[in-house]
Amino acid sequence: MAEFLRVVEEPAPLRRMPRPPRVPLAPAQERMWQAAAAGQSADWNVARAFRIRGAVVNTTALRSAIDDVVRRHVPLRTCYPATADGPIQLVLDADVARVDVRVVDSFAGELTERIAEFAGRAFDLGAELPIRARIYRLGSRDVVLALVVHHISLDGQSLGPLLRDLVTAYLARGAGRPPAFAPLPVDYIDYTLWKHEYLGAFDDPGSRASTQLRYWANNLVGRPTPLELPYDRPPSADSEAAGDSIQLRFDAELHRALLTRARQAGASLFMLLQTAFALSVAGFAKSPDVTVATAVSGRDDPQLADLVGNLADDVLLRIRLDRATDLSDLIEQVRRVALAAFAHPDTSNPRLLRSLPQDPAHPLFQATLILQRHDASPPAAAPTGMSITDFPTGVVRAKHDLEFGLTESYDHTGAPTGIAGPFLYPVARFDRATALRFVETFTAMVELVASGYAGPIASILQPDQHRRRSRRAHRAR
Repeated sequence: MAEFLRVVEEPAPLRRMPRPPRVPLAPAQERMWQAAAAGQSADWNVARAFRIRGAVVNTTALRSAIDDVVRRHVPLRTCYPATADGPIQLVLDADVARVDVRVVDSFAGELTERIAEFAGRAFDLGAELPIRARIYRLGSRDVVLALVVHHISLDGQSLGPLLRDLVTAYLARGAGRPPAFAPLPVDYIDYTLWKHEYLGAFDDPGSRASTQLRYWANNLVGRPTPLELPYDRPPSADSEAAGDSIQLRFDAELHRALLTRARQAGASLFMLLQTAFALSVAGFAKSPDVTVATAVSGRDDPQLADLVGNLADDVLLRIRLDRATDLSDLIEQVRRVALAAFAHPDTSNPRLLRSLPQDPAHPLFQATLILQRHDASPPAAAPTGMSITDFPTGVVRAKHDLEFGLTESYDHTGAPTGIAGPFLYPVARFDRATALRFVETFTAMVELVASGYAGPIASILQPDQHRRRSRRAHRAR
């Protein structure tokens, strides 16, 4: 009996760790590595482009600055070869890991197409750096820097520190000196080793890794898979991830109404949006049992705030609309499901797929909604006479069938100013008209939730009912 009463010890804090001969992948990296091994590496390329204008751009200093950032952040100079014991992280020496940054003369009219071609090439994760860069020179005072990094080495919250460090290094190199970066308290390898220490081994039934895996296996058993979405073309395993996007925006009034409803329900804005999303997916798939996904940042420890690397991963939310009596009950169910999911964030998708009694060709989820927060703050001190703005890359990758990436925004007083972001969909599966219909459905469900509606669910899942209800709710506000 004693073995079943074993108490899991408090984890040791995140810290610098001694380097073993073999460094495994972090849990957040496993899905990207498996996709790349299956020939889908390019689907996970993260492409950003920045237009630098104003002062004369020193391209020599900019190229050196990229090398400085690669030297500073270990994941940018890591390869991921396969071994007999599984894939590993192989960190290249900083003096060897150099990015081939070419300077190319171009003009604005052709640039988006050229960047899209540059961003679309796959990385060989086992043999090359997971970063490439190119400088497109439009003039001596006008260049566009294109950066492409594989998602295995970078997540969304890495972009801030990456750009800050790049500007710091550029200014230093332009002044003829190396950058004086503040030391990082830990690097990504420390994080990886600590995470594996924290989780323990899967062959230990009392470890956190085994406990989380059991939670997900039990939680997901018996769910319908795949969801029967109204595809315009039948899905296939080799469908390309080329996508299109539809921009969505909810104004400040609707944002405030959602926050008010969230306070009344003892929930969060995120939970209300996930409720509307589950209703929309359920209506689209004609299923009362839907599993959707969202992301966790993996950056709870402040030592990870300035790290470039992939710490984010998916967690799943299985929503049973057939077990909710009304909309208020559904919001409470989503609240409980979300809290439980966030308490079990570390099981990688490939490992979970192997543990479920389903066809492994079926994805764990087909729909995802991610919500981030943006707070207005005083602008950072920009280099004198220089502006840095985003430039369109022309790349839209839709790795899932239904995908929202939303951001809630607040002004300098903390007042809500709206929610906005793209809806992504794969063009190999959906026509734009079908995608617009889903966005319209989701918008109507969000408006209905914000209106305070607390009645039955069945009626709002009927065709056109949600549209009429949301219009009445909108007029009432």
